[in-house]
Amino acid sequence: MTFHRQHPASRRQHVTSRTRYVLGALVAGLLTVSQAACTGDGTAGTDSFTVGLLLPSRVVPRWENSDKPLFEQWVKQLCPHCTVSYANAADDPTAQRQQMVAMITKGVRVLVLGATDNRALRSTVQEAHDAGVSVVAYDRLADGPVSGYVSFDGLKVGTLQGQALLKAMHAPAEDDTIVMMNGDPTSSNAAQYKRGALSVLRGKVRIGRSYDTTGWSTDNANANMSATIAALGPGRIDGVLAANDAIAAGAISAFKSAHVRRLPPVTGQDADLDAVRRIIDGEQSMTVYKSFRAEAEAAASMAVALGRGEKLRTIATTTTDSPTTRQIPSVLLTPVAVTTANIKQTLVRDGVYTTTQICTPQLRPACAKAGLTP
Repeated sequence: MTFHRQHPASRRQHVTSRTRYVLGALVAGLLTVSQAACTGDGTAGTDSFTVGLLLPSRVVPRWENSDKPLFEQWVKQLCPHCTVSYANAADDPTAQRQQMVAMITKGVRVLVLGATDNRALRSTVQEAHDAGVSVVAYDRLADGPVSGYVSFDGLKVGTLQGQALLKAMHAPAEDDTIVMMNGDPTSSNAAQYKRGALSVLRGKVRIGRSYDTTGWSTDNANANMSATIAALGPGRIDGVLAANDAIAAGAISAFKSAHVRRLPPVTGQDADLDAVRRIIDGEQSMTVYKSFRAEAEAAASMAVALGRGEKLRTIATTTTDSPTTRQIPSVLLTPVAVTTANIKQTLVRDGVYTTTQICTPQLRPACAKAGLTP
């Protein structure tokens, strides 16, 4: 292979009933096909190929701890003779381009791409397409001729964060001041989260400072919040819209370093274990749970189907337009706001964490109060 280099309670479900039906029907069909593709002596026929999985970062725990193993597990279940080639870009677009090129050169049939920078990787996505390699954009919409897209409703994520922040601030006045700690500006998702949050917050509170957090970095978030505390004073910050849990951790540590005893409400996203513990402890007001299992399953289903030369009509539940490509077959799952009130009904019920994992010895009194008994 050659190529040219260059949440109401009734809606608090992590997957909609339609998505459950579609994924269930898809899995049954793909499992049947994968079994039929094997020859009588147990060796694979034509149903044997490599899928490349390229994830963007090591900063956010979910990529290595959840998405990678769940994706590998589901590919193996759908296509027993397929293999997964994995790489993590550690927030470096140049490294991710090199990883993509290496996988294309080695003959992968499909790339599942969590892009570090959708614009910077546009030409490499085009190279993959020209080489006959399908690309599935994972969690973040990528520019270029991608064949499928799996993620969550990004505007809904921001809306949930904004709504939860206003609720935690207890009927704020227009002169109450919040700080917006947005995500990495190179991520297409970050812009959606910001728009969703602003659709709720505009006119309800005053935005004292707004930052884009390079690399979704806890350290960068800490530096930005420390500067804001010094400029505004800790008593004049009534809430923090943090785009994800890593950013929330940086903001909270800045308040602690400034010896703020009563922390303002702080949002989050990704349901990191440390964030869930901070919620139990009263340091973080909420997080947004996006079912990693449902996302990985949908992406694996798309990858296996594309590797077999199949269309995505039975998998996609909608279409998405990117700056370069229209009507990309898509699965957009439903995010859920998580507070102390529904940790048990969401994260524990779905097997993301056990109560034993969440409830460290020092958190056991707070866990008992929240109905979480190991």
